[in-house]
Amino acid sequence: MTESQKSEKITSQVSDRICKHMNKDHAEAVLTYVHKYGHQQAATAAILTAIDHKGMDLDAQVNGETLCVRIAFDHELKDAADAHHTLVAMLRA
Repeated sequence: MTESQKSEKITSQVSDRICKHMNKDHAEAVLTYVHKYGHQQAATAAILTAIDHKGMDLDAQVNGETLCVRIAFDHELKDAADAHHTLVAMLRA
């Protein structure tokens, strides 16, 4: 992450970039968010669809259906770097 990316506000373009990266490279983490924070333990797959300063939206596959899941963050994100640190911290918690 470059210095300019660290201070980037969470715009729709930044959200799209984060979602693509997470879905491509960290699919297991995305499913963990749905299990742990979205309270959908029966989910078999999940896709991060959007992230903003207050939370993230995911589509979870549960019992053959797609459920939209909103997970709120414990604080408002300041920028892309905060999003990165928050997502990592949520996995470690």
